[in-house]
Amino acid sequence: MEFASGRYVRVVAIIALLLGLNDASRLLGVQLGATSPIAVLGVTGFVYLSVFALALLFASVGLWIKASWGAVLLVAATSMELALYFSGHKDVQMTLFGLGVRLVLVLSILVLFVIAVRQRRARVHD
Repeated sequence: MEFASGRYVRVVAIIALLLGLNDASRLLGVQLGATSPIAVLGVTGFVYLSVFALALLFASVGLWIKASWGAVLLVAATSMELALYFSGHKDVQMTLFGLGVRLVLVLSILVLFVIAVRQRRARVHD
């Protein structure tokens, strides 16, 4: 069972890494041409996106090395970003696909937590 959860954690880490790299490309203005990303996102939006992109990148590394802080960082950053988005904060923008990926990330970490609790209970009863 631990082997399967190890692969699952790595898949979640790759998804978080790709999402963080996508956010970083938005920060760099890869698809904006000559337009400044700060002009498009606004200063506050740029700062929010910077913090969330860095948090996702660090969380993906933490998940890859199976450190507990990776999951905590991923859930905290993604939950805060979703809370800001759902509260209607104008500086937090995401597409429908980005929203779906973030929701999947939070749910997958919760599934990992349930798996870890079950494994711990199974070890205690053995």
